[in-house]
Amino acid sequence: MNSAIFSTAYLPPLEYLSAFLRTDKVYIEQHENYIKQTFRNRCVIPTANGQLPLSIPIKKGGLHNCSIRQIQIDYSVPWQRTHWRTIETAYNISPFFLYYRDYFNDFYTKQNLNYLFEYNMQLFDLVLKLFGIEKQYAMTSKYIVVTDNGINDFRQTIQPKQKATTIFSPYRQVFSNRHGFIPNMSCIDLLFNEGKYAKEYLYKTKSEK
Repeated sequence: MNSAIFSTAYLPPLEYLSAFLRTDKVYIEQHENYIKQTFRNRCVIPTANGQLPLSIPIKKGGLHNCSIRQIQIDYSVPWQRTHWRTIETAYNISPFFLYYRDYFNDFYTKQNLNYLFEYNMQLFDLVLKLFGIEKQYAMTSKYIVVTDNGINDFRQTIQPKQKATTIFSPYRQVFSNRHGFIPNMSCIDLLFNEGKYAKEYLYKTKSEK
């Protein structure tokens, strides 16, 4: 049985979900320190102008050596409205956006989730539900220092600036006529474009490693 550790992520990229599915025992790291400029508070979607990162702003106080579970979302910035308008503009003509859009409503209208980790995990649980993925995961009870013990550590390897190690076959994308197929976008890109076939697509992906 293979095991792996993942960081929390905001609407994670397909490499994250693909690795999640290939892993028998999944741990989500809840005892690490927050790391800036990662998928912990950003996702990337393809738009008419190419790839666009969407970042959740966080409160700046006490970021030095701050636990991921202590990171608070900054709602003084209207990021929810900005993110949703961008998502809506990017996907309003995709095949399945109208079918799924209402499921995301609370995450972009309400401000009842103060902590990034809580927000990410509730949104991730929704994503798993919409994909039809029933795999369970566990939270780490302490920070796990991975040595050569057979545990795959994706906390640092799945990063915005690192090339994905998963092979992605092209699927329909709204702006592929302008930019061609862009692999490893946020999971919502696959969901809004492929709908009920999204999980089947993920099972067909393969790691280069």
